[in-house]
Amino acid sequence: MKLAVVGGGSTYTPELIDGFARLRDTLPIEELVLVDPAADRLELVGGLARRIFAKQGHPGRIVTTSDVDAGVADADAVLLQLRVGGQAARNQDETWPLECGCVGQETTGAGGLAKALRTVPVVLDIAERVRRTNPNAWIIDFTNPVGIVTRALLQAGHKAVGLCNVAIGFQRKFAKLLDVAPGDVHLDHVGLNHLTWETGVRLGGPGGDDLLPKLLAEHGDAVAADLRMPREIVDRLGVVPSYYLRYFYQHDAVVEELKTKPSRAAEVAEMERELLKMYGDPTLDEKPELLAKRGGAFYSEAAVDLAASLLGNGGSPYQVVNTVNNGTLPFLPDDAVIEVQATVDGKGAKPLSVPKLDPLYAGLIANVTGYEDLALQAALHGGRDRVFKALLAHPLVGQYTYAEQLTDRLIAHNREHLAWA
Repeated sequence: MKLAVVGGGSTYTPELIDGFARLRDTLPIEELVLVDPAADRLELVGGLARRIFAKQGHPGRIVTTSDVDAGVADADAVLLQLRVGGQAARNQDETWPLECGCVGQETTGAGGLAKALRTVPVVLDIAERVRRTNPNAWIIDFTNPVGIVTRALLQAGHKAVGLCNVAIGFQRKFAKLLDVAPGDVHLDHVGLNHLTWETGVRLGGPGGDDLLPKLLAEHGDAVAADLRMPREIVDRLGVVPSYYLRYFYQHDAVVEELKTKPSRAAEVAEMERELLKMYGDPTLDEKPELLAKRGGAFYSEAAVDLAASLLGNGGSPYQVVNTVNNGTLPFLPDDAVIEVQATVDGKGAKPLSVPKLDPLYAGLIANVTGYEDLALQAALHGGRDRVFKALLAHPLVGQYTYAEQLTDRLIAHNREHLAWA
């Protein structure tokens, strides 16, 4: 089995490598190719990756290359974890929206749109290269904004499934609070990427007892603290919203908070400098503790599970993925991409049925889906007017004056990445 990781020079990658090494019985990789244009980073990450495999006794071969075509050739699956423009572009995404009184964040709002515009054309080019070399390969997208990127891939006819680590993070945290095995926790997880709610926490599977009321009653303070939201919000909703819902439910307070501290991109950039120094140590043969602060917790477990299922090697019976709606949420277009529990096998992901949603959630999902449709059109076809309409449609922007100002700033800060600008 051959896997390729595009964006393999990311400081995230040792987390993925550690999972591949530990879970080699689930996903028996014979060759792993790390693909990245940044040769200096790739050398450091690749060296550590080989040492991790060696320490854990993994027999697989790790190859590094800057050549996308060579790297993805004959791959059974290709994981995408790239960041166009690096942390410098992310830093811009997180700062210039604040100038207009809007949330500065890399995956939602105006910053999320900027990332989508930079990313979708690059991902589609890589996917076409994959299709030319191996049309049967699966593409697993971890590149944000996952929902929009996955929708672009699926609409272009690629075999693609989107992946996020939010759900598996909740699963692990809830299991610890409830003192049960993680595999026994089934989430009623519904929404769009980075716009989701846990409406049930079931023991043993989709039909199991719902422990969400018990979880909130006994551990509500811990859950709310993890979300960085007041417990009152969680109690009144009676569900667990994703961390990203704080940008919607507490927009103005979050904007003021973000104005008073360095951007997350600046923090991550400093972490990356330290991590790369560590990766260059020839005696380091495991992922360092600092990596846990970088983000992406449990990404490796989720990626192994998904790849194993898509490639016919087992995997969990139910997994939270980003996949095509096809009537699962009847108030959305069939071709929308949703994030829900699904069964996954060699044919792809099939969402489980979802009970009728409260309008409080369905309305916001429908609104953001409309934005995502406009964002994808802007990413595919360009043009100031398309960017403006996408911003006007986003509930974190929504005002004509803001949309005008943000459009100008977005284009000015991203001109080098936008072929049409």
